[in-house]
Amino acid sequence: MNNQNLGLGFIIVFSFMLVQSGEAQMHNIEKATFGGGCFWCMEAVFEKVDGVTDVVSGYAGGEKNNPNYNEVCSGKTGHAEVIQITYNPEITTYNELLMIFWKSHDPTTSDRQGADIGSQYRSIVLTHNDEQKQFAEESLKRITKANLYPSPVVTRIEPLETFFIAENYHQDYFRNNPNAPYCVFVINPKLEKLEEILKN
Repeated sequence: MNNQNLGLGFIIVFSFMLVQSGEAQMHNIEKATFGGGCFWCMEAVFEKVDGVTDVVSGYAGGEKNNPNYNEVCSGKTGHAEVIQITYNPEITTYNELLMIFWKSHDPTTSDRQGADIGSQYRSIVLTHNDEQKQFAEESLKRITKANLYPSPVVTRIEPLETFFIAENYHQDYFRNNPNAPYCVFVINPKLEKLEEILKN
């Protein structure tokens, strides 16, 4: 075999290995969907977690197909502002994501997070399968038993039916608008507080 054929053979084998590696990475991902107030806040929190490869803001848990932001804000569609997380379970587990979820918002306030008021800001875990449902229910029982909060936890655990991606200007909002007032006065303090909590 001449050098040209050897070189071609190497390229073919190397390309095949890259395809296999890419396929393995694609299969080694899972998704989680949480709602805990404004999706700008939740997105900013989970984008910093090791093992999380993507966070998308959207709407779920309602009745209308393809709702827009104004419709969701009206409270008439029944949707919550949520984030859908894509993550590598070999780096971070669903239970670890749940722990961050509980600590990144107040799960005791019904239809409210701080100054954000309405059913679209409810605390909710939307499960993708029976295993996630079991983990979420067990996690809820643990934090309830531990009396971590002065008031009862009101977080809902429901199966995810449909996730609708929010408008483009909502995606990566904190990253794209770090100097916006909401980012400076709401999201930044939340991230700083969470970082201190997770250290302990």
